[in-house]
Amino acid sequence: MIRDLLPSWASSAEVYGDPPEARLHPAEEAVIARAVPSRRREFTSVRHCAARALGELGVPYRPLLPGERGAPGWPDGVVGSMTHCRGYRAAVVARSHEAAALGVDAEPDEPLPHGMLDTVSLPRERVRVRELAALRPHIHWDRLLFSAKESVYKAWFPLTARVLDFHEAHLRFDPWRGTFRADLLVPGPLVGGRELRAFHGRWAAQHGLLATAIALPQPASAISRASSAREFTPNLL
Repeated sequence: MIRDLLPSWASSAEVYGDPPEARLHPAEEAVIARAVPSRRREFTSVRHCAARALGELGVPYRPLLPGERGAPGWPDGVVGSMTHCRGYRAAVVARSHEAAALGVDAEPDEPLPHGMLDTVSLPRERVRVRELAALRPHIHWDRLLFSAKESVYKAWFPLTARVLDFHEAHLRFDPWRGTFRADLLVPGPLVGGRELRAFHGRWAAQHGLLATAIALPQPASAISRASSAREFTPNLL
């Protein structure tokens, strides 16, 4: 599911459920020692995915310990992102000379808890959620909006080491092409010497899940990838 949302230069791995062969490094065990069983399972399985994705990239695995605000510490020369929700775990990695940032998120395809949409969205986003729900009612657009904002944050934080509030990015979805754009409402990070003003991403709904992904290439290599079949230019309604 996640792989279909990514360019060819990103490696990924996903599992539905918790594979029995998944194991933690002792340093990771120490981090999660006091956690409830469900947290231990998701923590272990998502790192199992990360190990597989790094292996596909040709990078030896090392303990992925949570750092500031829980962001995992990736090996040198690697950028990555992980996600887990009920019944699904995934990890995405890329070489840092190719990728400036990655952000992925998965959510159950079901409504947000009552009142949560107002907390995570702008008024104009809520209007668009209602319009999209009328257009394609089988997708829970409120939850998809939340997922996309999570992906934006995961791509943003390693570039800035700053919190990005839910109301500091305005998201728009193309309901047919499976793309979205997040316009930053605060000064963006410098990428390749230029201020980043927006993130572009992709989304999918399948298997009872919603997934969103952002893969920001390094500017120096963006031109060479422009002809790749897996790249895209969002067209937003």
